[in-house]
Amino acid sequence: MRKKQAFLAHGAVMNAGMMIIMMGASHPLSAQNVAAHSASAPVACNDDAARTQLGVDTARARTVAATDGPSAPPAYCEISATLSPVEGSAIGVVYRLPNDWNGKMLGLGGGGWAGNVTIEAASAGLRAGYATAQTDGGHADTSPWQNEWTANPIAATDFSWRAIHEMTQAGKKLVTAYYGKAQDKAYFHGCSTGGRMALMEAQRFPDDYDAIISAAPVYSLQVQTSAVLRNNAFAVPGAGLDASHLKLVNNAVLAACDAKDGVTDGIIASPRQCAWDPSVLSCKAGQTDGCLSAPQIKALRIAYDGIRAPDGSWAQTPLSRGGELGWPVFIAVQGSGADVSKGGGMPGLSRPLFGVDGFDYGKLDPAKDVLRARSSAFAKTYEAINPDLSPFFARGGKLLMWHGESDPGPAPIGTIDYVEAVHKNTPAASGNLRMFLAPGVEHCRGGPGTDQIDVLSALDHWVSSGTAPETLVATRADGKMTRPLCVWPLIARYQGKGDVNDPAHYSCVRAISKQMASSAG
Repeated sequence: MRKKQAFLAHGAVMNAGMMIIMMGASHPLSAQNVAAHSASAPVACNDDAARTQLGVDTARARTVAATDGPSAPPAYCEISATLSPVEGSAIGVVYRLPNDWNGKMLGLGGGGWAGNVTIEAASAGLRAGYATAQTDGGHADTSPWQNEWTANPIAATDFSWRAIHEMTQAGKKLVTAYYGKAQDKAYFHGCSTGGRMALMEAQRFPDDYDAIISAAPVYSLQVQTSAVLRNNAFAVPGAGLDASHLKLVNNAVLAACDAKDGVTDGIIASPRQCAWDPSVLSCKAGQTDGCLSAPQIKALRIAYDGIRAPDGSWAQTPLSRGGELGWPVFIAVQGSGADVSKGGGMPGLSRPLFGVDGFDYGKLDPAKDVLRARSSAFAKTYEAINPDLSPFFARGGKLLMWHGESDPGPAPIGTIDYVEAVHKNTPAASGNLRMFLAPGVEHCRGGPGTDQIDVLSALDHWVSSGTAPETLVATRADGKMTRPLCVWPLIARYQGKGDVNDPAHYSCVRAISKQMASSAG
């Protein structure tokens, strides 16, 4: 029970109608001018009208009144339906159309191996006046780690890319019919799996959205192989770490590297500049407490350094130093070999990846099994690794990415890899892509860092003004910390005087990376 509660507290996935916040839309939105943009009053919110507007017999509609409270959504019309673009496909969609519409549409992504149609995920967008679009990803199961349905090629394709595209196309048709005019702009916002969905839209369907937010994207199967290999490293006899070991390691890392950004605040601004090695905590002869054994040191080095596949790509992406206390959310550091995410859901992929049921993931070989999995037909459908975003950028598309430096799931080096690959392959990226790293933040939220980031307002301002953001202001939910986030590859450094919680007292400086990123894919 404690493990499950910790998982939910770190903002991974909530089942049974609760919020899947990995899609990222749970972050607060600043006040915006929300005014009706309808050419005429919205049409009736009822089943008959919904069927006509969507062109599907499964459409249902209901009017939802506004409720009290600062986080409560305004009045809106909710329209749900099942889309079947090909035989055997059943893509559940939910659209929420606010009475006071800002003239824009907001597509939202899912989390884990599930879509997300909850009102909790849509509320922030609705409060800002967006017409929201959501999907269950082609299957109704809300469990984040159950994915045996991937053995069905139709369901796998729906979840990989078709569901979001069909949701978007139908949503634009619905918005036009309901409000009497097309949306002025269409944005997409997703974190984790939603971040992968965001990249897939930019890569496969560049006309779907005008601007996209992709946060902590689980965009390749390297996330799953990394999860399994990390679990295996700590499952070696004597390599497991308990809470006291993690605290010991984290304290030593912070003592070595926390102050490098000019302020000692419990977070490391640039973990790739931190060269701390766990051998400094090696147990001396006869010592058993307050130290690390040789197997523990080896497992930690594997976690920090990562593992390369024979082609030079990551079989296991390296984790950032300073995030150790959050590792148990996604890593079986205690040595059991199995974490709550089931290795990112990889056991359920045995048939589509390896053609067998019950593949022995305890023996996953980074030298041969990882590339075999990533060359499968499923991987070709699922992975969003194409670095050529020329079609998206050519039409003026904007891509805003961010990632928590202490993410124990998809490590930030994966996002860095992809961003660097896009810049290499797409010259227009210099004006149309911005990426930010959030020190001390775990997966989509949580951790000691500042995880409350109004990325949607930043994206909207970028689109409306034409000026790309160079910094974002991030706060912690308890209000005790505020920090600027600098556009990659810069980091925020405290100037040495003034309020440490005032972004004006920081400069964006270039960090010299100890650990170079590899090419994406």
